[in-house]
Amino acid sequence: MLDQRLVRDNPETIAQQLGRRGKAVDLTKLQLIAQQQRDLEQQRSGLQAEGNRIGKEVGQRIKSGADPKGDEVAELRQQGNAIKQKVAVLEEEEKQLSSELKQQLLGFPNLPSEACPDGRSEDDNVEVRRWGTPRVDDGLDEHWQIAERLQLFDTERSVRIAQSRFVTLMGQGARLERGLINFMLDLHTSKGYREVLPPVLVNSASLTGSGQLPKFAEESFRCAEDDLWLTPTAEVPVTSLHRDEIIPADQLPLRYAAYSPCFRREAGSYGRDTRGLIRLHQFNKVELYWFVHPDHSDEAHKQITADAEAVLQALELPYRVLDLCTADLGFSARRTYDLEVWLPGAGAYREISSCSVCGDFQARRSSIRTKEGKATKLVHTLNGSGLAVGRTMAALLENGQQPDGSVLLPKALVPYVGRERLQPE
Repeated sequence: MLDQRLVRDNPETIAQQLGRRGKAVDLTKLQLIAQQQRDLEQQRSGLQAEGNRIGKEVGQRIKSGADPKGDEVAELRQQGNAIKQKVAVLEEEEKQLSSELKQQLLGFPNLPSEACPDGRSEDDNVEVRRWGTPRVDDGLDEHWQIAERLQLFDTERSVRIAQSRFVTLMGQGARLERGLINFMLDLHTSKGYREVLPPVLVNSASLTGSGQLPKFAEESFRCAEDDLWLTPTAEVPVTSLHRDEIIPADQLPLRYAAYSPCFRREAGSYGRDTRGLIRLHQFNKVELYWFVHPDHSDEAHKQITADAEAVLQALELPYRVLDLCTADLGFSARRTYDLEVWLPGAGAYREISSCSVCGDFQARRSSIRTKEGKATKLVHTLNGSGLAVGRTMAALLENGQQPDGSVLLPKALVPYVGRERLQPE
């Protein structure tokens, strides 16, 4: 969430930065609300100070011999009670203005970093680097064709169980998925991440704190009879691990690796990637998440990206890194590096991880702070997929396919799957 002080004192900065995202905003009304709220706060503080002074004077008069039930003390107490009534009225007005301001600010995305490249669409994303040599053989199958041949998953029976865009992994496919999850978690925990297995159901406060609500309500699945939603990403519950907390500065950074099933409606994507593992309503993911001191978030952004890249490198999967332009940034992100893995069957790079630094945006929404001496400030948060498991499987199938119809697995994964290759059973 954006800083209310910035709305009140420097709305031009917000308008300019959101303009870089392609959003035209008029902050006149919000600035007026913020100013009214501050004025009420100053009036309330002044009255409370006067009330405290009168309270002390009552005590001093009585201590000096004044009759506690006399007119002198009664008049002071009457003044104090009148002030309390005025304070109560101001507090209610201030509360209403604060609520209105907060609700409107919840709909504004994060301000992009100054280092974030400007752009109008994903075509303006900047390629930073590539790793590995893309396979460009002729006649390669796409991953869903390979999966059908090896009977790795079943989509028709999944429609019977749920609906379209769900899959049931079978046999070697289920074993490969399980092996990938364990491999990713082991790799990240070996680098110092603390493993987390969070709840799959999350409340509205958790979704709001991470930036999913109110913006993406239509993208999420909700339990109608409870204030619970199916989590769209482990970023949501991990953000709320420390909601309403003050984290001592000497404990930062906190780094978590969280596995969870993820659920998304994929609204607006119908007709795209209808076959296979790329765009499903339910998928597995290992999420990396950092809570860091504000002074160290840029350095942490490079590291969390490198940690996600390490998975692709260990699995011998060619990829490229894109610095997303302002128009392609996610709602909560200040800056994002996308990792796109090469799919030789499709002949294209496809997103497999987004590594984002969010600054204090999520921390302000979730009230997560740190303390150095007497000074308290908001922490910075970062997140990145490490990795999306289904898309990793798709990349392994396409990059490892062999002329005999089998799929050769990377050496790092063999101990987790128990075989060197997948082949017809």
